[in-house]
Amino acid sequence: MKKDIFLSNSLGNKKERFIPINEKNIGMYVCGPTVYDHPHIGNARPLVVFDILYKILKCKFGENKVTYIRNITDIDDKIIEASLEKKISINDLTKKITNIFHEDCKYLNCEIPTHEPKATENILLMIEMIKKLIENNFAYETNNHVYFEVNKFKDYGKLSNKNLDELISGVRVEISEDKKNPADFVLWKPSKEKEPSWESPWGKGRPGWHLECSAMSKKFLGDKFDIHGGGMDLIFPHHENEIAQSRCANQNEIFANYWVHNGFITVSNEKMSKSQGNILKISDFKKKVSGQVLRLALVSAHYKQPLDWNEKLLSECEKTISKWYESYTNIEKSVLIPEEYLLPLYDDLNTPGYIANLHKLFEKSQKGSVKDKEMFVSACNFIGLLTESRTLWDKFKQSKSKISVEEIKKKINERNTARNNKDYKKADKIRNELLDKGVLIEDKDDKTQWKFK
Repeated sequence: MKKDIFLSNSLGNKKERFIPINEKNIGMYVCGPTVYDHPHIGNARPLVVFDILYKILKCKFGENKVTYIRNITDIDDKIIEASLEKKISINDLTKKITNIFHEDCKYLNCEIPTHEPKATENILLMIEMIKKLIENNFAYETNNHVYFEVNKFKDYGKLSNKNLDELISGVRVEISEDKKNPADFVLWKPSKEKEPSWESPWGKGRPGWHLECSAMSKKFLGDKFDIHGGGMDLIFPHHENEIAQSRCANQNEIFANYWVHNGFITVSNEKMSKSQGNILKISDFKKKVSGQVLRLALVSAHYKQPLDWNEKLLSECEKTISKWYESYTNIEKSVLIPEEYLLPLYDDLNTPGYIANLHKLFEKSQKGSVKDKEMFVSACNFIGLLTESRTLWDKFKQSKSKISVEEIKKKINERNTARNNKDYKKADKIRNELLDKGVLIEDKDDKTQWKFK
């Protein structure tokens, strides 16, 4: 019998044993991208973190027992602003960025979620939810806007662990004379000329951002479900507002049982921001670094902790993957991984602990049999690593190298000749030349082996 899964629950701020509502149908909703610009490395972290959680849940409960929803926000103020700035239609912009997002997911070796709903495809559900909130006396209409009245919901602020006054003073809230309270948030608002709009009982307009996730999670997972995930920056106001409107519309005490949030990524100890000019787009890495390297870097720290992104981190992760490929073997079917190696992942997604176990398995595979190598590769595959062949990995490394395979072989022959002539100074010089060009050589059993570093 497999051990229990434990997760850090932001609702209550403690680690808890995961007990599903229904073991045969576990529901997980994760906030996806707002498709207005290229996804950056900060967006990549939740992609990989929740991809691994998805794998763990399937491992524990069964391949077809987990429903994973990750939405696409394709209507939002940021999208409208970006389309005007870039002089491109909203439809063309959202299609383009959605395609880039999917390419980035593939590059990072993330599994496809069970469903990936788009906000624009579910507007009628949002209108129905707003009607329900008005009917239940938790929302009000004024001047073609509909607002949620936060004072009516007694548990508002419970997720972020702050009272209403703290929340209002701690963040920028949209100021409007139409609101009863500055913290009231918009559920529906009128669209300006040439902006996307839909017919509603409150006039032509569009939904508020927070409402979109409430409607889409309800559609696929019901009034209550197991896990809601996203970045730590979404705790307030987005997730706080989701809880309020969902519970009040559905009239229940539970929206999601477990709220899982990943920490921020900094770049050389600086917060990522446009003003700092340090936003690293995922697509910027594609020609320079394998997606496997990025994936390993993203899980090198515990998901709850901040992760500092720098060249040293990437370099170390690339060296690790290169080393691990020394034990690569092609496996047709994954080998069952002993539970003792999976335990760190069951304990609140402790990826650093699991990586330590991978190092142990690697050392064992280097000394052991083909079965040990199969076990090691299967354990790497489990978290989305070593999923491409050794040949493809070597081709990628070669594409980054400043020297061709033919030149490498020629240099090795020259070095062997120098060694036979006892010209060790020349032999060392050739070794260093190859090293400078990204090639490591090793003399073993009267033969010279080489690999891209």
